This record gives sequence, C-alpha cells and structure tokens, in this order.
Amino acid sequence: MQLHLLEVEGFGPFRDRQVVDFDAFADDGIFLIAGRTGAGKSSILDAVCFALYGGVPRYEGGEKRLRSDHCEPDDVTEVVVEFSTPAGRYRVTRSPEYERPKKRGGGMTVQSAAVQLDTLVGGEWIGLAAKEREAAYELDEILQLSREQFLQVILLAQNRFSEFLLAGSRERQALLRRLFGTERFEDVQTRFDERRKAAERSLGARLATVSARLDEGERLVDNADLGHDSDAQGGDTASSEAESLVMTTDERLDRLRRAQARADYRAERRAAERVDAEKESDAADAALATLRDEQRAQIERDRARAALDRLEAEEHRIADARTELHEARTAELLRGPITAAATASSALDASIEAEKRARAVWAAHDIVTDDLAEWAAERTRQTGTWQRAAELEGSASALDAELTAAADAVAAATARIEAAEADRLALPGQLEQLTLDRDAARQRADRVADLAAARDGAAVRHAAALEAERLRVAHGGAERELAEASAALAAAQTALAQLRQRRLDGIAGELAASLQDDEACPVCGSPEHPAPAVHTDPVSADDVDEAETERDIIARRERDAAEHVSALRADLAAAVTRADGRAADEAATELHDATAAHAESVEASHERTRLEQRRDALIERIRRLEIDRERDSAALAAAREEHSLVAQRMAEARQAIADAKGPFDSVAARLAATLDEVQAALALVEASAERERRAEAATAAMLERDAALAASEFPDVAAVERALRSAASQAALESRITQHAVLREKERAILLDLELRTLPEEPIDLDPAELRSLAARQRWSAAVDEAGRAAAVAEQLAALIEAAAAEHARTAEDAAEYEVLQNLADTIAGRGANTRKMTLETFVLAAELEEIVEAANRRLGDMSTGRYQLRHSDALAARGAASGLGIVVFDAFTGQTRPAQSLSGGETFLSSLALALGLAEVVTARAGGIRLDTLFIDEGFGSLDGDTLDVAMRTLDELRQGGRTVGVISHVEAMQEQIPAQLSVRATPNGPSVIETR
Repeated sequence: MQLHLLEVEGFGPFRDRQVVDFDAFADDGIFLIAGRTGAGKSSILDAVCFALYGGVPRYEGGEKRLRSDHCEPDDVTEVVVEFSTPAGRYRVTRSPEYERPKKRGGGMTVQSAAVQLDTLVGGEWIGLAAKEREAAYELDEILQLSREQFLQVILLAQNRFSEFLLAGSRERQALLRRLFGTERFEDVQTRFDERRKAAERSLGARLATVSARLDEGERLVDNADLGHDSDAQGGDTASSEAESLVMTTDERLDRLRRAQARADYRAERRAAERVDAEKESDAADAALATLRDEQRAQIERDRARAALDRLEAEEHRIADARTELHEARTAELLRGPITAAATASSALDASIEAEKRARAVWAAHDIVTDDLAEWAAERTRQTGTWQRAAELEGSASALDAELTAAADAVAAATARIEAAEADRLALPGQLEQLTLDRDAARQRADRVADLAAARDGAAVRHAAALEAERLRVAHGGAERELAEASAALAAAQTALAQLRQRRLDGIAGELAASLQDDEACPVCGSPEHPAPAVHTDPVSADDVDEAETERDIIARRERDAAEHVSALRADLAAAVTRADGRAADEAATELHDATAAHAESVEASHERTRLEQRRDALIERIRRLEIDRERDSAALAAAREEHSLVAQRMAEARQAIADAKGPFDSVAARLAATLDEVQAALALVEASAERERRAEAATAAMLERDAALAASEFPDVAAVERALRSAASQAALESRITQHAVLREKERAILLDLELRTLPEEPIDLDPAELRSLAARQRWSAAVDEAGRAAAVAEQLAALIEAAAAEHARTAEDAAEYEVLQNLADTIAGRGANTRKMTLETFVLAAELEEIVEAANRRLGDMSTGRYQLRHSDALAARGAASGLGIVVFDAFTGQTRPAQSLSGGETFLSSLALALGLAEVVTARAGGIRLDTLFIDEGFGSLDGDTLDVAMRTLDELRQGGRTVGVISHVEAMQEQIPAQLSVRATPNGPSVIETR
C-alpha cells in the first residue's frame, strides 16, 4: 500500500485546506515532518487514520472533537486521502459529525458524518461506496489490514512505539490478540470448558439418577412387604439400608430383580381372586334385580285395579255430558237464522223513526214540490256558482291590502332610484383624487429597499467605528504585554543555555561521583577508576528540566501574547475597513439621517397601502351603484305592472259578488240558507228509501228463521236458546268424555299383562337380597383394590429396574467421554499436566511472538553492533500470573538475559524500533503478504545521543529500499539537518496551523 495525497480542512489544528503530496518525496525515500510541539505534526497521521478507518488512535471515541476549534460555523470539516494497492488507485473522502448553521431559519443543526470511496478508472474517479458500512467493507477488502494492524505496520503512532517491548505478558497478549485475531482460540477454550462442565453435570446426573432409581425400588419392596433374600430374612429396614451402602450397583439390581419375581407372582394371585369375587357379585346383583322388578310389577297391578274402579264409578256422569254436548251442537245450527231475524226487526223500527224526524225537518222549510230529488239537484247546481263569489267576498280585504302594497312598492322603487343617482354623479371625482394621492405615496415608498440598505450600511460603519476605537486601546495594552513577555523569554533562554553549558561541563564529574569500586564504568567499562573527574560546579538534570519547564511556560506566554497582538491587529484593520475610515461621531450622524429617511419611506409604504384599499373600496361602490340602479329600474317596472293587475282583479270580484248575493245581505248568507234546505230534502229522500229496504229485509229473515225451526227437534226459539252453549263449554265437554274413555282402555291393558304374571298378593320383601348383594360387592371391590395394588407394584418395580439398568449401562460411556474432555480442557486452559500454564491462545501467540522476535533480531543485531538480541520467554510468572509471552534481552557482553526494562533510553528506543519493524513484517505476512510502500514513525527521537541517532538513521535508510517512502515525525534539530525533504507544520499567529513543503 502507498499513500499519494492527503487533503485536510477544518480538522484538528488545520482550519484552511492543507495539501500534502507524498509522491513528491518518492525520490528521497525518507522525509521529516517537523514543527514545534503542539503545532499538529501527529495530526497528519490522525487525518490518514481517520480517513481510512473513521477513528483516531490518540482519542478513542472522541470523533466530535476532530473538528478544528478554529473553524467558523460555516466552515467545512473534511479529510481526503488518495492511496494505491496492487488492485488500483483509490480516494477516500470522510467528514465527522459536527454542528453547522441551518440553511433555513436560525439556530444550528447536526451535519451527519459522511464518507465517499472512489476508484480511478481510465483517468476518471468512479464511486464505489457512499455509506459508512459499505465503505468500511470495501476498504477492508482493499487494505487487508484492520485498524490495529494498520497502526502497527504503517502508522507507528506516538505513545505506542515502546508499548509492545515493555508490556507484561497479559498486556502483550491483548495487543497480539487484536493484531492476529486469535479470539477464536479463547472461544475454543471456552467451548471445551463448557463441554467439560456439561459432561461432568451429565455424568453426575446419570449416577444420581441410577442411585435414585435403586433407592426408590428398594423403598417400594419394603413398603409392599415383598420380603428379601434368604440371608436377609428377618432383618429390619436399617440393616437393609446398611447393606445397600456396601453393595455394588449390579448386586442391588440382582436383588431387586428377585423381588420383582415375587411381585409378579403376588399380582397373578390377586387377579384370580378378583375374578372369583366379580362372579359372585354379578350373581347377587342379578337376583336382586329380578326381585325388584317383581316388586314394581306388584305395585303397578294394585294401582291399575284401583284406577279402573274409579273410572267405572264415573260412567253415569259421562253419559249426561254426552247428551248435553249433542243438544248444544244441534242448537248451534239454528243460532244464525234466529240472530238474523232479531237484528232485521230492530233495524226496521229504527228506520221508521228516522223517516219521521226527516219529514218534520223538511216541513219546517215550508217548500212545496212534487219531486224532492229533482229540486235538490237543481239547488246544488246553483250553489256551485255562488261558492266562487263567496270566496271572492271573503278575500276582499286581502285584495285591498294587496292593492295598497303594490302602490307602496311603486313609490319605494322610485325613491331609491332618485337617491342613488345623486351619489353616482359625485363618486368619480373622489376616485380621481384618491388615485393622485396613491401615486404620490408609491413614489416615496419605492425607495424602502435602497434606504434600508443605506441604513444597514451606516449601522455597520457605526458599529465598526466604535469597535475600532475599542481595539486601538486594547492593541496598545497587548503590545506592552508582548514586549514584557519577549524580554522575559530572552532572559529564560539565556539562563537555560547557561545551565546546559554548566551541565555539560560537569557531566564527567557527575559520572565519576556514581562510580563504585569493582563495578564497570558505564563509559569505558573498566572496573578500575584511577583518576575520576571532580564535580566542581554541580548542575543536576532536574535543574535543567526545571529551567526548561520555566522557559516553556514563558515561551507559551510570549506566544500567546504575540498571537493576541496579531489577532487584535487583524481585528483592528478589519474594523477600520468596515467603518470606511469614518470617525464614530460622523458614523453616528449618518446612521441617524439614514434611519429617519428609511422610517419616512416605510410610513409612505403603509400610506400607499391604505390609499389603495380606499380606492378599491370606492371602485367597488361605483360598481355596486350601477348594479343597484339597473335592479331598481327593473323593480319599478315590475311594481307598476303588479299594481295594474291587482286593480283589475278587484273590479271583477266586486261585480261577481253583487250578482251572487241577490236579496240576501251577503253571498255567504244566501249560500248557507240554500245548503240547509238541500240537506233537509236529501235527508228525507234517504230516510224513506232506507225504511223500505229494512222492511223487506225483516220479512225475509223471519221466514228463514221459521223454516229452520220447523225442520229441527226444538219446539220454539226459547228451547233453542236454552240448549245453546259457548265454544269453550263444548270443547270442555268433549275433552272430558274423550279423556275418560282413553284412561279406561289404558288401565285395562296394563292390568291384563300384570294379571297374566301370577304375582303374589302379599308385598314382596327386598332386604335379604339387598344385604347379600352388598356383601358380594364389598368382597369384589376389596379384591379389585388388592389386585390393582399388586399389579401397580409389579409394573412400577419393573420400570424402576429397567430405567436403573439402562442408566447404569450408559454411565460407563459418559465416564470415558468425561475423562477425555477433562484432560483436553485442562491442557487447553493451562491446567493439569500443562506445566507451562499456557492457554491455547497463548501457545498460538507464542509461536507468532517467536517469529516477531526473529524478525526483530535481524535488525537489532546491526543496530546494537551485535551486542543485544531479543528472546521469547515462556518461563512461569510469579504468583500464578499470566505467562508464555515474555520478552527478555540477551546481552552478548555478559552472556546473560535481563528484562527489557533494564535497558537505557537509547537502547530501549533501538530495541523498540527493531521489534516494531519485526512485528510489522509478521503482521504484513499474515495479511496476505501485502506490500507496504509508505511507513510513518511518530516517536520522540530526542532521547537519543548522537551515535544512537546515527544508528537509527541508518536503519531508517534501510527501510526505504525497494521504493518505500518513510515519514519521520520529530523536532530534533540533528534530524532536520540529516533529512533534507521535510514537511513543516507551523502554527500561525492567529491560531490555526499550516503545512509547508521544504
């Protein structure tokens, strides 16, 4: 994998877009990323890691802090990385989640994290993925490295460099597990432990089951009193239980099988006894049932005899009822003719009386005519003509009111037309004046936008002028603080330089003071010290560190003061520019004038709106007046026409009324008198006709009644009325007769069958037979219970023996399987016979560690001139701590191994570098042998002396062989002199950092 290009914007310390072209360093092979502490050197590697994996190693889980604190709300945060692999060239564009202003309205909104993966095809970038999950999957296929592997083989990040060398076995195991993905071996160990525990539980459960089955079987034998073997006869339960404790499972099974044979024999005997008892019970029940049947028959015979005697005694009353029912049915045939004759006679008498009353009413009118019907018809025809005149006479007042209303409508329509005409003539002049006023207001209001812009500009200039006056005062104070901080920094630098010089001058004396007799000199290695140097001016490393700390604090103050002055200077220049060179008083006057002009224009805009509304209302009023004039003209014409029609109807009505009333005071009076006369005539005609019809009907009904009575068995009408009965009485008589006949025939049939059975006359006694049946049933029930208990004991004992034998047979297989699983699980988990106490995962990682150490030693031997070698140690750790992944250092000078923690700072750096490069080679090989064309090392080279630094530089030179590009992050001046190709990260005075190529 090779990096080609990095673009960073709004990320970490970088606000503006910074571009790093890694291809520019391909010819040199090695380049330095230099800059002051805190400028953002490591942020370049953070940006690469974030683009490829969406996270930063230095602050896990803090993606929201990736956005630069120097960004304005509208600034973009984005990282772009171009890289290539044998599969092709790719570009990743990634942004974290951050807040930005809303595009609509006020306030802030969250800009979601985004990623875009493209590939270069035919000179054009083609999109591969635009979602987080899809991009992660594609990058995993392309890079073939996890993030932990990437940080270990490509980005040797700060604070991780010596971690692997100095870590304990447990910490080293955690790191190797992340790199090589060996969690599956821990899962294997866990699964084997679970299988061992499951097998142990299964074996224990099976053994417990066998014992429980045997115990239950022995308790069943004791409770059923099945007895024991001959040698145990007569013993008690306690001795039997004691025997069970010393007997084997097979012996206990044999003893239970013998008890089962006795239980089977007992069950057969009890079954035979149950069959005999059942036969005796059935015979007793049959005898009792026969006797009970004869008793019931005897009772039924006596009852039938008594019922038949009662029915025979009632026979004379039933005969009277038959005679009464026959006469009632015969008389029922004459009910119709007798009733019809009586009704016709009554109707005839009523019609004669009605005719007399109608004739008296007609005579009161004193009218003589030969034909009443003809006279009534003539008078009816005349009343039809008079009826219309009567209606007109009744509505005369309504016609008068209608004529008055029509005259009022004509007058009202005329008044409306005259009133509206005056308004219609005056409104056009008002409309013209409103239009002139509206146009004048519109001209003043059209300048609102221009005057608002002028007012806003004046406000900005006024605020800027005030800000400029404030910033001038602040800038003067800040420059004084900067001068003081610069003087203090110069004094601190001078003091630090003097301390360092004194420290270097007295280093020999300091080393001599630590020499001990017969101990090797750390410089020459000699155990003899003939002329040790004298330390005359002691300056300790703590003194130098304290001076450096003081210098750094003052430097930060000076830098902060310089940044503050620069910021104020920039802000002052910006404020003067925004104020357009105006003083505060001048800007305030302009703002006041612009605000007044704008307010006047706004008021003109409101006035224009009001005038337009009044003009529109006036136009609408003119239009409504035209519509009303047309409507009122039409209403006046209609009112005049209606008035003429009403007057004409009034004259016609008066003529018709005069013709119809004749000599009467009114038409209604004449009409009422004539109607009374007609009704009296018609009533007399109708009454005479009705009397004639009733007379004919009465004669016919009497003749029909007399004929029917002559043909019947009754002498007169009174005899018929005595014999008549209602329908309910007839039904009751018939039901009584029928029920008596049916009951008598039924009782005769019952008694005939019972008399044929020759039953005894004395009552039958059931008590002896019931006692015999009860005793036989009790004996059968007891036999059934005994047989059931015996069979249940035999079946239960057989089931327990079978279950115990089956479980006992499977126990041997489970025991063998458990032993194998236990030994295997203990070995994998570092227990039992595993004397090294190494788990399976540790064993696998130990093999990987041996390869890593072997690869590291190929460089460490050259870097230490053959003195040091790293060795894998699987020695047992103290107090049961994790072991198997130890690393010790073999010192060729002494021929002994020692802990890595005993190395000096420079030796630790070289060993860590060799181990990290060896780890990178092994991880690369495990990842499919991918080629690493770009490598970054972020570590403090400042702890190395000159010779060690030369060795480190030679090692870095070797790394660039084969076209590899190596980037080193350091602020050591010696490395800046030895590496000409450089990226300089510099913090600007106003805060954000920039990247410059040298």
